[in-house]
Amino acid sequence: MESLLEYRLLKLNETYTSIYHYESIELEQVLARRECEFFVKEGVTYKQRSSAFEDDIHVIYVDEYEHAPKEEKESDSEYLTLEIRELNSYRNHPLLTIKSLSNHLEVLSYLGTVYSYFNGREWERDSAEIDEDRKVYVLYVTETGVKY
Repeated sequence: MESLLEYRLLKLNETYTSIYHYESIELEQVLARRECEFFVKEGVTYKQRSSAFEDDIHVIYVDEYEHAPKEEKESDSEYLTLEIRELNSYRNHPLLTIKSLSNHLEVLSYLGTVYSYFNGREWERDSAEIDEDRKVYVLYVTETGVKY
């Protein structure tokens, strides 16, 4: 099933303007994107404020969060890439593991959970982002202290 998706940016005068529009996007991808608190495109990180479904258009409302140099795409894999990173800005969010997933429902199954288990430890979800510049989803987690 194909859907329409639009990202809208909050302007200073409390109005929204459309900044990105996707004409034909899988519903599963829309749902995965809605689970992401952050959206990166053209070096700009946006923070999600809310989402809506209006007149058959899925809308994600965002604020500008930070600007950085645009990072390039890392691979041309046929799979969707999900990086799981420790939320630790002092260590540049170390990479815990990378998942290659075949569809957005699999991505959503990771993004939508509170707890994940990697490297013999339990990790709690903090936030997620879709980085269109690098063509990757990122899940940020913190260690709970539980070992298995």
